[in-house]
Amino acid sequence: MCSHYPACPSADSLDREASHVIASHPDQGWSLLCNGVVLFDDTGLLLPDGRVVAPHRAVVAA
Repeated sequence: MCSHYPACPSADSLDREASHVIASHPDQGWSLLCNGVVLFDDTGLLLPDGRVVAPHRAVVAA
């Protein structure tokens, strides 16, 4: 799907969230990345094959 150079990370790579946003819907809480991943505001992901990645917020040390 990506036509950028260098190409964005694939939906299967660990750095998939580094892809370009091609559609943003902040009022609905999600964005579509050019690799087909839907990124939700809570950091959860929906991958193009239908798999779900649970929210993965960073843990802040006190």
